[in-house]
Amino acid sequence: MRLKSIHKCQPGDKLARPIYAENGTVLVGAGVELTQRMIERLKSKNINSLYIEDTRTDDIMVDTVISEGTRRQAMSIIHDTFRSVQEVPQKWQQLLTDKNLGRQLRQVMSAVADELKGSKSAMNLLADACAFDNYIFSHSFNVALYSTALAINTGCTEREILDISIGGMLHDIGKMHIPDEILKKPGRLTTEEFEVMKKHAEIGFEMLRRQDDIPLLAAHCAFQHHERWDGSGYPRHLKKEEIHPFGRLMAVADVFDALTSHRVYRRGMLPHEAMEVLYSGSGVLFDQYYVEALRDTIALYPVGLSVTLNTGVSGVVVDSNKGMPSRPIIRILVNEEGQDLAQPYECDLSKMLSLMIVACGDLV
Repeated sequence: MRLKSIHKCQPGDKLARPIYAENGTVLVGAGVELTQRMIERLKSKNINSLYIEDTRTDDIMVDTVISEGTRRQAMSIIHDTFRSVQEVPQKWQQLLTDKNLGRQLRQVMSAVADELKGSKSAMNLLADACAFDNYIFSHSFNVALYSTALAINTGCTEREILDISIGGMLHDIGKMHIPDEILKKPGRLTTEEFEVMKKHAEIGFEMLRRQDDIPLLAAHCAFQHHERWDGSGYPRHLKKEEIHPFGRLMAVADVFDALTSHRVYRRGMLPHEAMEVLYSGSGVLFDQYYVEALRDTIALYPVGLSVTLNTGVSGVVVDSNKGMPSRPIIRILVNEEGQDLAQPYECDLSKMLSLMIVACGDLV
């Protein structure tokens, strides 16, 4: 299978992996042939790239981040909870004090953590395309996954991992009280609109902090995920160690997913591009410790991504190297003259240090 831009997909291309709806159900199953109408519909649902079957790479397999059942449960909880808060805002306190909701949150995020602990592959959220109308649903799910993986990889306790997981899932719940005309505006916010948007951090904190069944530290994830290392963030302009470690971790997970997510007004960055942005703010906007931890958690060059090397040859990423995220294993399919090779071969960039990736397939 190969990772392909939705804008380069053609009728007849066959899906190699399923596409999910924002409530976690399968929208289009693996093996389905795309039609032009389906392609246009997926574009409108903010799908940026898909895994497509390809005879030259049909043996390449992409590991799922979590199982389909766990994904469906987690996304369903996010979808139903956020929708309920948005549609009946005066009943949010009753909703969040629901013991059943707290139990469901703990159960599903414990399952997420257990599956992430058992995964041997670097995290690749491009593996599971999600069609959405409301960006907050998919963003909350992704941030929950990234923050949980970061908590695991930085040696947090079981209790801390669960608190961070729930915090990641609910970190943006305050946005459900932000007017839609601001929340869904497809361009830059005015100064006045941004001041309203900024209130979501404190709103989310106030919504969560008094709920007996929601960990207090999860509420602080909502409160502090926009604080910045140099004090330039909001709502309290905390700096450095004044920010709780969970807040520092959540800030990195939140920004990384925002950068890599496709939006109507801009394309999503590839993981290595987003990491460059985070590194440019490391020690200034973000705690360097968590930036480096994220680099070692994700697949900088996802399996199936088309790449070109400095020698002029090109191919597809077939695997990552643990501990060397910028040096994956590449299957070379095309020579320097742009001709398809009759006998493709593989290069392990961790062992061939003179080779470098100089360009990646266009996923715009």
